[in-house]
Amino acid sequence: MKEIQAAEIVSAVQELCIEANYDLGSDIMNGFRKALKDEASPLGQEVLECLIENAQIAHDERVPMCQDTGMAVLFVEIGQDLHVVGGGLTEAINEGVRQGYEKGFLRKSVVKDPFDRVNTGDNTPAIIHYEIVPGDTLHLVAAPKGFGSENMGGLKMCKPSEGLEGAMQFVVDTVDRAGGNPCPPIIVGVGVGGTMEKATFLAKKALLREVGRPNQEERLAKIEEELLRRINRLGIGPQGFGGLTTALAVNLEVYPTHIAGMPVAVNIGCHATRHKEVTLQGRESK
Repeated sequence: MKEIQAAEIVSAVQELCIEANYDLGSDIMNGFRKALKDEASPLGQEVLECLIENAQIAHDERVPMCQDTGMAVLFVEIGQDLHVVGGGLTEAINEGVRQGYEKGFLRKSVVKDPFDRVNTGDNTPAIIHYEIVPGDTLHLVAAPKGFGSENMGGLKMCKPSEGLEGAMQFVVDTVDRAGGNPCPPIIVGVGVGGTMEKATFLAKKALLREVGRPNQEERLAKIEEELLRRINRLGIGPQGFGGLTTALAVNLEVYPTHIAGMPVAVNIGCHATRHKEVTLQGRESK
């Protein structure tokens, strides 16, 4: 059994929250540059150039790339042979979010109650997804999620008889209804299978996959490719001003499901689909 101090987790989460908001991933930057070469619309090209410049300024000047610095979403893989000492894991993660949003001058966007709408003042609590895995390490992924894109997602409890085509049409229709609201070019996370909540989790987690890296299963990779083609034919374009580049990628994840159902979830990531990750090593307990 190895140990990790809660204070180390606080520090790591604090840094991840800041870096995720300041530094857009190289995969998305490369996606912008590729789209710029392929985009036929002059206005679309101008928007892509602005997005590249904006991300570069955020990186160079250490400022948020977007005013919506998101609700903090954490994906946590904790080794079953790792023991957190000096505090609780959930408390440590929330303290890291609290400190990161204060230190990084990040907008606090969380309200304590969905009806009363009183701001918590520190962007907590975070949304935390836990997975217990073999080993003695702690893997953290911070994925701040803005609600311009979050609000545009959807879930449909499809009938099995609707098949692949029905699922694909729901994905395309969801993006079509979203239009320019989620600040395209977007990343489209798609989750199919499991139960209602499992499908939405898969769709959110799919946004973590690098742009340009298709699903490892060839059959699913072909579905992603076809969905991307159909979505970009919608003509929504960069920031909704028209063009060939509505989405940079469609990432599809699937899971076994019940004989009577086929849940299909869509989670849209805006052009600033942000995440940073770190693996913390446990130490031998004394």
